[in-house]
Amino acid sequence: MRKFTILAAAAATALSLSACSEKTQDAAETTAESAGNDVANAADNAAAATDELGNKAAKAVDDAAAATDELGDKASAEAKKAAAETKQTAAEAEASLHNESVAEAKAD
Repeated sequence: MRKFTILAAAAATALSLSACSEKTQDAAETTAESAGNDVANAADNAAAATDELGNKAAKAVDDAAAATDELGDKASAEAKKAAAETKQTAAEAEASLHNESVAEAKAD
């Protein structure tokens, strides 16, 4: 009977250890799963932030291009205006030198 009691106690101890081991494995699995989820969430957040920065950079480039186009248009208009004024001044000077009207000087 004593051997049976020792054997039963050993079996009970083995079952207890087995149950502890299973709980430990479950806890480790839960921890690993949680860590994996945290890494996935961090990667998603980083991707979203990268996309947002990319969109902001693209908008800044578009805005700069639009501003450059606008400045180019203004510079072109100013250059045309200056050319017209120069042409008028030259015609007036020629008309004065040749004793003719400005319209005649422009026709020459």
